[in-house]
Amino acid sequence: MKHNLSLFFLLVSFISFAQVEEKKLDELIQNTLKTFDVPGMSVGVIKDGKMIYSKGFGVRSLTTKQPMDDTTLVGIASNSKAFTCVALAILADEGKLSWDDKVSKFIPEFQMYDSYVSQNVTIKDLITHRAGLGLGQGDLMFFPEGGNLTVNDIVHNVRYLKPENPFRTTLDYNNIMFIVAGEVIHRVSGLSWADFIEQRIMKPVGMNASFGSYNRAKAVANKIDAHAPVDGKAIAVPHDWNETANAAGGIMSNIKDMTTWAEFLLNGFTTKDGKKLVSDKNIQQLWSLQIPDRVAMKNPYDTSFYGYGLGWFLSDVKGHKQVQHTGGLIGTVTQFTLIPDMKLGIVVLTNQQSGAAFNTITNTVKDSYLGITDRNWLKTYGDRMQKVEAEYNKQKKEAFAKSDAFKKDKNLQPKAEQFVGKYNDVWFGDVEIAQQGNTYRISCKNSPRLKGGLLPFSNNTFIIKWDDRSYDADAYLIFSYDENGKAESAKMKAISDITDFSFDFDDLDLKRK
Repeated sequence: MKHNLSLFFLLVSFISFAQVEEKKLDELIQNTLKTFDVPGMSVGVIKDGKMIYSKGFGVRSLTTKQPMDDTTLVGIASNSKAFTCVALAILADEGKLSWDDKVSKFIPEFQMYDSYVSQNVTIKDLITHRAGLGLGQGDLMFFPEGGNLTVNDIVHNVRYLKPENPFRTTLDYNNIMFIVAGEVIHRVSGLSWADFIEQRIMKPVGMNASFGSYNRAKAVANKIDAHAPVDGKAIAVPHDWNETANAAGGIMSNIKDMTTWAEFLLNGFTTKDGKKLVSDKNIQQLWSLQIPDRVAMKNPYDTSFYGYGLGWFLSDVKGHKQVQHTGGLIGTVTQFTLIPDMKLGIVVLTNQQSGAAFNTITNTVKDSYLGITDRNWLKTYGDRMQKVEAEYNKQKKEAFAKSDAFKKDKNLQPKAEQFVGKYNDVWFGDVEIAQQGNTYRISCKNSPRLKGGLLPFSNNTFIIKWDDRSYDADAYLIFSYDENGKAESAKMKAISDITDFSFDFDDLDLKRK
């Protein structure tokens, strides 16, 4: 009788969502697009092995005006990290590596800044954000797109990144270590990272429309353009992901395939034809907390633990374990959420970089299954972003106002002979400061798209105004002079907190050549 009653309520819940909640969700998504100026979004919900919701809204590109649907390809960005970890789990099950193997076993030339860490860093350390590197440290080696450094260059240059934290003590999100992990997969399997992901994971799982990298999806017409706010309005911008960083965020997928991925994971990492790709022993490794992080005392889901497993963030929401990750590129963000004991998966893919948009949708759907009512996430995030953006705009406005005031007194401004020239950072490469008439320009040899004009700010500082305004990453360039008033070195610092952490300016140490 109890079984039949449970089945009845499950059926009622399914019918209710299909007939009532679907219309509400449709409306919420449309309003979310308007509120956060997102051109297009696709959303998928899977529950108890059934596709509950799978739709696209808006347009996949403001340029073409073509509609976005649940088959539109989107760069899932850091949601690719889970695939890297599943690939390593497959190799571990095959006895080809162990989570605790030293990285140097597979990449003998690999070194980190500290010799002890170089000798002891393991596969697991690479993929848990605990190797000591700071948030986004080193990302300028591949970000933004179009850089010249290879995977081997990045692997080599890790030795120059001075860690911000002691080894294995802190969770600081870092992409570079995942690039190294991808190289481990390549050296162990003999396949490129993208080939391994497509052949050993996507194909068996049934992700038939997905690709291991953006370049492999170039011939597909139904894919997004990225969009980013410029002067307060979203515009189409170039796709941004460097092929060297595929293991950290290169996959192109869509709602159909990502819900298939969710179903596979919720079904014990078992494909639809019954093949188990990862052992229970290694599933436990993937979804066990490896490095904890702080949890706010008051939070909307009564969360008591939070941290990183292997490729996923792990936490509890209202007493249920949550497995989640987000992904972000310039012009697109995505969110992937599982609540395994509820057999619930929620996927949100967008073609704009508003995290508030995907949180609005995910939290609303999650609340509906957790039995939480009367929480208006659209208003909550809408109000929050208005305040945050106002503060960001204030920071930028004040910086440029000070620059405008300083420009009026030519006598105070640094002279070209003091600072014009070439500089070098040991892991990033050469940076040139050049004079063009009465103006100055900065260009970066290994990141050709990172170039812009210099605006005087003080007697030793300029504001870098990047040519690509979608970056929203203007920065201070601060020179240190010798006793003769000539620049010996320079540091950089973003002028506003809106700057994405992957613009890792703070870790540059530019020495004049």
